Amino acid sequence: MSTSPVSWTAEPGTALRGTLAVPGDKSVSHRAIMLASLADGVSRIDGFLEGEDARATDAIFRAMGVRIETPAHGVRIVHGVGLDGLRAPVATLDCGNAGTAMRLLAGLLAGQAFDTTLVGDASLSKRPMLRVTTPLARMGARIDTGPGGLPPLHIRGGTPLAGVEHRAEVASAQVKSALLLAGLYARGTTRVLEPQPTRDYTERMLAAFGWPVDFAPGHATLTGGHRLRATDVQVPADFSSAAFFLVAATVVPGSELRLARVGMNPRRTGLLHVLRLMGADITVEPAGEQGGEPVADLVVRHAPLRGIEVPVAHVADMIDEFPALFVAAACAHGVTTVRGAAELRVKESDRIATVGTGLRAMGIRVDEAPDGAAIHGGRLQGGRIDSHADHRVAMAFAVAAQCARGAVTIDDVANVATSFPGFVELARTAGFGLA
Repeated sequence: MSTSPVSWTAEPGTALRGTLAVPGDKSVSHRAIMLASLADGVSRIDGFLEGEDARATDAIFRAMGVRIETPAHGVRIVHGVGLDGLRAPVATLDCGNAGTAMRLLAGLLAGQAFDTTLVGDASLSKRPMLRVTTPLARMGARIDTGPGGLPPLHIRGGTPLAGVEHRAEVASAQVKSALLLAGLYARGTTRVLEPQPTRDYTERMLAAFGWPVDFAPGHATLTGGHRLRATDVQVPADFSSAAFFLVAATVVPGSELRLARVGMNPRRTGLLHVLRLMGADITVEPAGEQGGEPVADLVVRHAPLRGIEVPVAHVADMIDEFPALFVAAACAHGVTTVRGAAELRVKESDRIATVGTGLRAMGIRVDEAPDGAAIHGGRLQGGRIDSHADHRVAMAFAVAAQCARGAVTIDDVANVATSFPGFVELARTAGFGLA
């Protein structure tokens, strides 16, 4: 995994033009490997994200005896071993920077007959895990964490699991998914009820692999005792990766970009709705489905933005896109207020603090709150930014630099490879000034 500090120098380039194809969806890539490995039969995954996070999940299932072929870039042929066919690994399982992998695997591995230990890099090792291990314990899982509820996770196998009804206090797709994956191995029914709807990738993919699951916004229910059937998965382009170019083309004068075949899961596209409320000019051209997910071409043109109060109803549907939104807010006229986003405090970094500090270094007033911030739009200056090894923060400030009055140095950007390999090259192709 990438751990050494690397810096970018970013400054305004040209108006952004052309058609871009961003990498495959990370959330879908993780889940496709997991469910294909547990399925009966052989599955083909096309458009697999060749980023370090998704590759970590690939490597973990190989370490548990799953045969996974890579005939071409972005392609995986997974020879499923069935629900009970995983084998005990000979060493710890390294999730790298992938919080999604660690939290989902906590549920999936709780139902195995063998013990496992999940570790991560320095950034992941600071992320809280009790939010997932505590509800899993109610199902019978035995998972020990490090001090303070942090990784590593020591998961004891051979423990019978029982379905529960979990009423979540904080909306989290990762916690929901961990419980549903544990539910595959549990006796009875597992039901998750959410205070706000979260993305439903796990539910959609379980259904695609043939497991009966009842889900709608705000709830998901399944019972144990079924089987997963191999199926082919076409991974759509990642909306979170497209988000940086949606914002960049909106704020850079003269821009017009087309983003091809982007995943449009309705629980993922909150940023699109919020940018439109701010005045963005984004056209959605539906293009069918891929991997059970709706996809569309997005055409975005430069438009002036205005500050708004972000509707709380959209917060859970854009939790990964807030670094990009904060940059859009910095370029808007007026104040943009975000509330109900406390989960940002426990992402790869404390994203409220990290982005707030960076924007203040570029001359923007940011008033932080425990669950959000008020961003006062203004004129961005050059400066030096510490991304704190947070891939989405690093890319967001590369976008901010396109509108700045001076060069911006962005430090600690190596982890961009976890979610968006080739970001620098693609951004330059579009017109970014980035080195």
